[in-house]
Parts: sequence; structure tokens; C-alpha cells
Amino acid sequence: MTDLHSLETELLAQVAGAADEGTLEGVRVSALGKKGAVSDLLKTLGAMTPEARKEQGPLINGLRDRVQGAIQARRETLAEAALAARLAAERIDVTLPVREGPETRGRIHPITQVMDEITAIFGDMGFAVAEGPDVETDELNFTALNFPEGHPAREMHDTFFLQPDRDGRRKLLRTHTSPVQVRTMRSQEPPIRVICPGRTYRHDSDQTHTPMFHQVEGLVIDRTANIAHLKWILEEFCKAFFEVESVKMRFRPSYFPFTEPSAEVDIQCSRKGGEIRFGEGDDWLEILGCGMVHPNVLRNCGLDPDAVQGFAWGMGIDRIAMLKYGMPDLRPFFEADLRWLDHYGFRPLDMPSLVGGLTG
Repeated sequence: MTDLHSLETELLAQVAGAADEGTLEGVRVSALGKKGAVSDLLKTLGAMTPEARKEQGPLINGLRDRVQGAIQARRETLAEAALAARLAAERIDVTLPVREGPETRGRIHPITQVMDEITAIFGDMGFAVAEGPDVETDELNFTALNFPEGHPAREMHDTFFLQPDRDGRRKLLRTHTSPVQVRTMRSQEPPIRVICPGRTYRHDSDQTHTPMFHQVEGLVIDRTANIAHLKWILEEFCKAFFEVESVKMRFRPSYFPFTEPSAEVDIQCSRKGGEIRFGEGDDWLEILGCGMVHPNVLRNCGLDPDAVQGFAWGMGIDRIAMLKYGMPDLRPFFEADLRWLDHYGFRPLDMPSLVGGLTG
């Protein structure tokens, strides 16, 4: 009797002292498991005499029931305490403003936004998007584009060259996206209408130049492409991109090795109050270069300049983004400052559309 009483006292103390579900389960197993203390006592009943079994049976079974009851009660107490702690931790002050979700709190980088805007505009004109690698060969970046070996025009591009390979040839980081045009002309039959957005690299860094920047070029190749078509495309693009009803453009003669004739394009603007506004004013701002594809480039790409002709243009995505959205310095584009991105970035669900408006 004394042993049963001592065992019960010990087990009930262990149950009461269990601080969590795991500890309580350990107490249950040590008392009521197959090899538990109470289970061992129940196993002895079969070897007792009927008189002893009649006396000890109710005592041992009563001990088992009381321990089971204590364990169940303690389990319910621990569950209630855990629920109370969870409710306290997950308490929400419903008087606070609703927090923005990631779909509204996140921001699209202005470069990504402008690339999407450009794609939407030219896609509406029937242009496809062509892409190519950032690391290019000298032949695709220069030679195929009518830059002969040793030609001074190569010095117009401050090029990042890589280490020579086993044959002594050096690859480079492309200085423009024009190699994508070469790859397209060599892989597709005319008519060709593509734009080539992407990263480009030049050894230059200041307020309006960075070693890595973004560029988009356009290319049209067919039998009748001419300067009038080029002018119309660029005018329609500028009106759609800058969201103005009309623009005045000025084409100035220039020189590019890969086009002939070549031109630089200015767009009419106003600079009053330190703000650039397009479609009005008496000032001009250069925004891109263009021209008719040089016959040598067509030959280098396997096309017959007597059968087809084309035009191309190129502009800096970072530059037109600065002009459209009033960003005074190019360097923050690449500094990963969340405060700057929160100010100049775009909401993820505001996808550019010519129907709904490029900027929502």
C-alpha cells in the first residue's frame, strides 16, 4: 500500500511539473507505457492468488485511472496555455491602417519599365524583339559592321576587351546591341523588323555615363525600306513614348560606319523652369542616331544590297528614361537604393499598354 501511495505521489508530481507536451508524453510513457511503472504492476495481477488479486486489483487500477486523469487534465491545461500565447503573439490592432501587400509595395525599376514601354510601342508596329549575348567577338561587334581593322572609328567605343584565347583572339563586352542585328540578318530572311534592347558596356563614367548602360536598336530590312519610313516610325515612337500629341524632329547629317547616309535626331522641347517638356518650346534635344544600313554591312551579313535595303536606329534607354521621368543623375540607376527605387519605381501591376496608357 505504501509503495502504491509513494508511486502515485511521485507520478502526479511529475505530471504537474511537466512544462510542455513533450515532457508530459515522457511521463505518460514512463508510467503507462508497455514498460511503465503502473503497467508493470498490472502485469503482476495474473500471478496473484484470487484473494490477493481481489485486494490489489482495485488499488492498482485506481492508481492507473488517477494517473491517466491527471495526464489528461495537464494536457488540456498546456493546450490552453499554448493557445493563449499564440493569440497574444498574433494579436492585430484593427485600428491600424491596412498594410500593403507585396503586389502593391514592390516596385519595378525604371529601366525595366521603359524597356516594357518600348516593347509595347514597337510591338504595336509589328516589330519582334531580338536578343544576343553580352560577350561578343570582334568580328560581330566591329568588323561585320564596317569597322575595318585599325579604323579610327573603333576609337569611338571605349571597349572592354577580355583576355586572348589560345588562338590569340580577344572577345569583348559588346559596345552596342548592333551585333544582335548582324546575328538576325544572318539567321533570318527579309523582311526583317526587330528591336534589340539590352545591356552594353563602355569604359566611361560620370553623371550621364556609366560603364554598363542600356540601349535599344531597331532594324528594318526589305525591298522598299527608305528614309521616309524611318522618319515616320521615329515620330510615332516619340509621340507614344513621351505621350504628346505631336512632335517636331530634326535630322542632322552625321557619321556612323554601319549606316550611309547617317543622321542624328533632335526633338523639339522646352527647358523653361529647368524642366524639359516635349512637343513645345523652341529648344532641341538630341535623342538618337539612325541611318540607312550600309551596303557593306548587308554584304557582310549575306544579303544582296541590290535586292534589299534597310534602315536602323539606336538610342540609350537610360537617357530617355531620365528625360521622360525627370531623373537628374544616371548613377542612382545602379546603386540599388531602395529609397530611390520607391520614389522612381513603378507598381508591379501597372503594365505598359497603348490602350490604357504607358504610365497608367
